[in-house]
Amino acid sequence: MGLVGTILTFPLAPVRGVGWVVDKVRQAAEDKYYDPAPVQEELVNLETARTEGRIDEADFARREEELLHRLQEISAYRLQQGG
Repeated sequence: MGLVGTILTFPLAPVRGVGWVVDKVRQAAEDKYYDPAPVQEELVNLETARTEGRIDEADFARREEELLHRLQEISAYRLQQGG
């Protein structure tokens, strides 16, 4: 884009800046949401709670299934994103 194009599109610069910020915030939120580490940590905590008798087998099985489903969702997202 030449000088004339830059001058003509200059009033749109704040809009492009806001769009860039929104994209960065969205990306950070997705990175946090699709991070498997907290889910894996919760699985470990769940196993510890079962071993220590703080939860019964039915609650353990239900919660474990939810967490494993979440890990599958994260894995599918990462494959879709190419990483």
